[in-house]
Parts: sequence; C-alpha cells; structure tokens
Amino acid sequence: MRLFFDARYIRTDFHDGISRFSHELAHAVFAAAPAVGAEVTFIVHDPAQVAFLPAGAPHVTLHAPTSVLEPVAALRLNRHRPEVVYSPMQTIGALGRRFALILTLHDTIYYRHRTPPRDLPWFVRLGWRLFHLSYAPQRATLNAADVVATVSETSKRQFAAVRLTKREVVVLPNAPQRLADLMPAGAMPGAAQPRNIVYMGSFMPYKNVETLVRAMQWLPGRTLHLLSRISPARRAELESLAPDDAHIVFHGGVTDAEYAALLADAGVLATLSLDEGYGLPIAEALALGVPAVVSDMEIFHEVGGGGARYVPARDARAFAAAVEALDDDETRARTVAAGRAHISRFTWEESAARLLAASRRAIELRSR
Repeated sequence: MRLFFDARYIRTDFHDGISRFSHELAHAVFAAAPAVGAEVTFIVHDPAQVAFLPAGAPHVTLHAPTSVLEPVAALRLNRHRPEVVYSPMQTIGALGRRFALILTLHDTIYYRHRTPPRDLPWFVRLGWRLFHLSYAPQRATLNAADVVATVSETSKRQFAAVRLTKREVVVLPNAPQRLADLMPAGAMPGAAQPRNIVYMGSFMPYKNVETLVRAMQWLPGRTLHLLSRISPARRAELESLAPDDAHIVFHGGVTDAEYAALLADAGVLATLSLDEGYGLPIAEALALGVPAVVSDMEIFHEVGGGGARYVPARDARAFAAAVEALDDDETRARTVAAGRAHISRFTWEESAARLLAASRRAIELRSR
C-alpha cells in the first residue's frame, strides 16, 4: 500500500494544534507502516519541513495548502501514483484524482465561531468566512473523499447530527505530548494543594477567560497563569476585570518546558471555554498527573473523563469551589488517578493503527 501523508501543515517555527497533530501522527504512522506492508511518502511544500519528518522518510514537494493551486492538487499528485492520500485537513483538491482519499475535519466549531486564524492570507480568510456560512460547501468537500477522519467521538456525532457527510467517518484522536519528559527534576505534579491555576489557550471571546479572571476574587493566595501570547488591547480588557489583589500573570507565550514546570508546581489546569473542538491542554495535564477544572460540555467529558471537575462555564463561584475541592488530599489523588487511567487510552500508536486500517478501507471503497 502506497500511502501519501500530507505533511504540509507541519510548522517549522512552533507547533499550533494542526501542526502538532500532523507531526505526531506522521511519525507514528511511519513507524507502524512496515509491520502492515505499507510504504509512506510525505507531501511537503517547504524544504525546511523535511527536518521534521522521520529520518530517511521519502517525500515529494507540492504547493502550499494556501496556494490558489490547491483545488487541482490531486491532478498534480496523480503523477506520483499514490494508492491513497491522507490529509490532516480537508482542503486538498480532489478534482481528477486517481487515488483513494481520506480527508480530516477536526470539528465544527468554525460554524459557530467563524473568525479565521489571523496568520492566513486575506483571500483565504475571506474564503474561510464564506465557506462556513453554510454546510453545503463542507458536504461537497467531504463527500469528494472515500473516508472522512475526525479527532473525537463528539465531532463524529456532530457530523451525523447535521448530515455533514455520507462517507464513513473514522476517529483518530489527538494524544497528549509527553510533558513529563520536560518536568524539573524531583517535581511531583498533582501531589500538593493547587496554588497555581494554569490556562493554556487563545483569548478569543468564546474561550471565556473573563470568568477565570473574575473567579480569582474567591481564590485568595492562588495565582492565575495565562500562558499564551495576547494583544495589548485584549490584556487591558482582562486586567480591567481583575478583582483587587488578584494574582494574575500574563506570560505572553511559554516554552513547553515552562508549561510543564507551571503545571507540575502545585498546578491545576483550567479552561471555561464556551465551545471547543477538542481540549488538548486537558489531555496534557491529565497525562502529567495534574487535575483539571473545566466547563461542563460533551467534548471535555470525552477528553477529561474522571480526571476533571466540571462546572457551568459562566459560573465563577462554582469554578472557585471546584478548585478548592482539590485541596482535599483524597479528592485530588482520586481525580489524578482517574485522569491518568482515562488519558492512557489516547496514544499516537493507536491513532496510527486506525489510520492505516482506514487507508486500506479507502482503497477498497475506491476500487468498487
């Protein structure tokens, strides 16, 4: 089986969500492929991406996924004679393809929050907004594939609820990065009463960081760490909401090692997002042995299991009470153990095995 893996979304500066997903799954698939008789070739658009691929992995070069040539990508790939192409996104053009195709739609969140990533070209941002005004373009895109992939059972159910595709849907879950490898020596995450409340994520309105800030009036002696980069205007908005004497630190971006150190230092992972496509920081915290306090919604239950405490997203006092409940040694230990057990089911090896099986299934469907 000749599988071509679309690695054009791997960033060469720092990983965002799709880049990390692509990078980790690429390595896991390449490692698992020989055992099932598969040959994996990677598709890149930037020569610098080759350094992020498995050592010695074959690759071909294609245009960038934001190029105006993307609609005819399949025509350009045909000459390499892949049997199946997998893309961790859904934008790769299927017109005239002579191979099986698996496209990935991670979630449906942009139908509810249509603001595109700011680093995309203006014409791509415009197309993004227009694309998400209706489900019709997405249906046409996904139905052009043989198999559709997503990252959670929650997303799979959401696709079915709006009849987003008539293709088979396979779940390839995200898996947490190993923050434990980056912890300071002697750190014992989850062992102490949480004094550091750690938020990792953007500051878009639906992330509801305002409620975390307001909750600090009921959490004296604790510090809220806001890790991600933030604009001066957005920071000023949140600072204006901060209660008197609240301890809030705006980090403006951190390394993975700094992230791990904060979680390991008597930390609790917090997010009160009103909507979400997955929740990878929750998975990362649980794998590290750190409990989480999160908003009560379906995707967070899927990711967090018993390793999180769930509260109404806009209830600052309920959030504060949930954090305080973790001061109890028995409650905290039980939550940490449940979280580790739950998240251990999510591995890149399992996702790679599912993708390889789905690739054979796509070839079979294509040949009918």
